[in-house]
Amino acid sequence: MSDRHDCGGDAAAYALGALEPGEAEAFREHLRECAVCRDELQAFTAVARELPLAARQYRAPAGLRRRLLAQVREERAATAPARAGRTARRPARGLLAAAGSLAVAAAAVVVLELSSGLGSTVFQAQVRGVGGSAQVRVTQGRAELVVRHLSAPGRNKVYEVWLQSGTAAPRPASVLFGVGPSGDAQVGIPGEIGHVSAVLVTREPLGGTSVPTAVPVIVARLDKADD
Repeated sequence: MSDRHDCGGDAAAYALGALEPGEAEAFREHLRECAVCRDELQAFTAVARELPLAARQYRAPAGLRRRLLAQVREERAATAPARAGRTARRPARGLLAAAGSLAVAAAAVVVLELSSGLGSTVFQAQVRGVGGSAQVRVTQGRAELVVRHLSAPGRNKVYEVWLQSGTAAPRPASVLFGVGPSGDAQVGIPGEIGHVSAVLVTREPLGGTSVPTAVPVIVARLDKADD
């Protein structure tokens, strides 16, 4: 195993999408030859997927994700000299503490605690290629994606949400999520939804992508509502 990688720390940051693109690519290459990192990544991915679903969901303060990612990068930079001269696997405590916090916030940073009652419009979604059902609820211009009995995204995969306006190319909503054992999840979509004509979900590599790399498995057209 190369001593350039702190297995626990890099696996945690990769599972949470906190690595820079170049770092993420280098880590993916490293995974091919390091069974320890593969095991660490599988464990961290499971934790990152389950933690947000175990807590009550609130709308996160503006800038929370940015601040947490900055903290993770600072921790990694601060521990880099120690990691450079170390051959044993020894995750940095500060990084893992930040990663633990980010596990809750990164997957739910845009989750809104929408009211379940008055003023909601429900848009049923088409689900294809996976099991389960999905709908988008819009309340006062804010949207929430609700999935039930959805299949897990698969090994080293995560669900990513996209927004489409008219015929324009889908743009990332900056939302990644997984599902618990029941396949259920409620995921808030940031920003106003007024100019969005469709909400899409694809399966992407951990950390997400800037453009869709797969056919959407969930498509919710916001011009057809079920009251």
